[in-house]
Amino acid sequence: MMAENRLTLSGTVCKTPIRKVSPSGIPHCQFVLEHRSQQLEAGFSRQAWCRMPVVVSGKQSQEITQSITVGTQLSIQGFICCHQGRNGLTKMVLHAEQIELIDSGD
Repeated sequence: MMAENRLTLSGTVCKTPIRKVSPSGIPHCQFVLEHRSQQLEAGFSRQAWCRMPVVVSGKQSQEITQSITVGTQLSIQGFICCHQGRNGLTKMVLHAEQIELIDSGD
């Protein structure tokens, strides 16, 4: 059975992307996206803020990841998954399947 696991998040890249190639030859780009917005909840306006680690994998995504630097504004769609760090702690990571550069209007 396939369960829903979709997330769309927009924000600004706040940490320098790390580009690696796995032993099996798959390129990966990892960075952190910072999101800030105002949301309506229970009839009240509230500030929403988060930092979400993002992983972009695959050769088809290499071209767009080359233009990602600190300060780049993006909209990302993908699925979330937990990754376990070397310290044993888990963190939620957004695995990007679609990336759109947001024009800052400058």
